[in-house]
Amino acid sequence: MKYPFWLVCFLFLIYETSAQSAFMESQKAFPNVKNALIHKNDSLKRAFQKAELKWPPKEIYIRSFKYDSQLEVWGRNDRHESFKLVKTYKICALSGTMGPKRMDGDFQVPEGFYYINEFRPNSSYHMALGINYPNVSDKFLSDSIKPGSDILIHGSCVTQGCIPIQDNQIEELYLLAAYAHTAGQEFIPVHIFPIRFNIDKDLQFLKRSSKDEVEYKLFINKMQLVFQYFEQNKKLPIITTDSNGYYNIF
Repeated sequence: MKYPFWLVCFLFLIYETSAQSAFMESQKAFPNVKNALIHKNDSLKRAFQKAELKWPPKEIYIRSFKYDSQLEVWGRNDRHESFKLVKTYKICALSGTMGPKRMDGDFQVPEGFYYINEFRPNSSYHMALGINYPNVSDKFLSDSIKPGSDILIHGSCVTQGCIPIQDNQIEELYLLAAYAHTAGQEFIPVHIFPIRFNIDKDLQFLKRSSKDEVEYKLFINKMQLVFQYFEQNKKLPIITTDSNGYYNIF
């Protein structure tokens, strides 16, 4: 039996909405999430209202800067709007140096373009959000046998290659990501930059630390293009990976 196209779309929309709502309801069963909702929801709502954004969040973007030890959360109401800055957190510990992660056990924080691929409400690091390292680029450019894995944004302020923030901050970030996921944002982008490319001291530091690394210079040139595009437009470009593992920006 064939069904009208409009009916199929309508039923799919109901299924998607139900699945998304079920995600947030399932999260509330975890004590850490339940506690965060009690203590953080109102302040986060005020932060979004101050940024003139709807609550709960429909779409967020996370970007991190290794040299500056900062993590930003941006929000927007739909994909046609520009992003607005909502929160900036201090990254409270750092391992490794400038440069992308290239093998298991190198203690490097990745650099590149990722998205949230896992929610861990009862992590051993209080709460955690997983990112999809290794991504397609990393699989080309990193160690083919052991590129590393299990990279998180988490609490507890300790790290061996992840991005740690304070427990009260990961509670906020976790809720924002959960709300956005519930609203239908399947891929929450997480961009990890070595520096802010519009600050002179950052640029000088990166120049000194990468002066003999030709391959790394090619890599960060593409990262700089994404940074500059976002700074100018407050929107994200399309990012793909070429046959050599390098990013292409459109």
